[in-house]
Amino acid sequence: MAFADVPNGITALEAGDVQEAAQLFQAAYDAGDPNGAFYLGRLFELGLGTDLDMRRAASLYALAAEDQSALAQNRLGLMYLGGEFVLQDFERAAELICAAAETGDANGQFNCGLLYAEGKGVTKDDAEALTLWEAASSSDHIAATNYLAAAYRDGVGTPVDMQRSSELFGRTAAFGNPLGLYELARAYFAGTGVDQDLEQAHAYANLASVRGVDEARSLRDEIGAQLDADALIRAQTIARNWHAASPAQPDGE
Repeated sequence: MAFADVPNGITALEAGDVQEAAQLFQAAYDAGDPNGAFYLGRLFELGLGTDLDMRRAASLYALAAEDQSALAQNRLGLMYLGGEFVLQDFERAAELICAAAETGDANGQFNCGLLYAEGKGVTKDDAEALTLWEAASSSDHIAATNYLAAAYRDGVGTPVDMQRSSELFGRTAAFGNPLGLYELARAYFAGTGVDQDLEQAHAYANLASVRGVDEARSLRDEIGAQLDADALIRAQTIARNWHAASPAQPDGE
């Protein structure tokens, strides 16, 4: 089947064979798969196997978006949002990004949710933002899950629900996300949404700290001062033996 050229092209790209990948993406587009044009655009955007050419990338995204590629709709929409080599146009950005969301594309759902949260190109609607982030979160979209968790924590578009917030931050923490790890550490430290557990709090703060969250380092040390020697060793053992899971839906643009 011709459309198999796109996954084969991605495989070739991951193996470092950019020329083969480009040929497969072109073949896919020629056979009627708009995602072929999207991935060709990515080569130009990233300067892989060719000179970096954002205008050429935008042109290819436009072709793919016109043929209903959700990947291209989302990326081109972000370009309109930021005014990158196209006119800045929030309404056009929302049209494209939210069209991608309607297909079930998790990145489109996340970005469309941001537009509703910020009122860019659409009427501000926190509840609609939450609905979109819920949909993206169901595909393990980490950023959407964190935004959703923060909304439940802060009561934006929904009543405050610390248990739900901690559950969601716990999901992103399980994937090794620094923000999720830090927020879960805070929850265990304060006993908000979960039973207070200083050893777990220290372990998650320790894990967040090594991933560059400066506030986590301070929290870890604050918690450590409250633990006796045996409890501190147990907390460090939890962190040392911890392993991240892999999300089903890697975050993208």
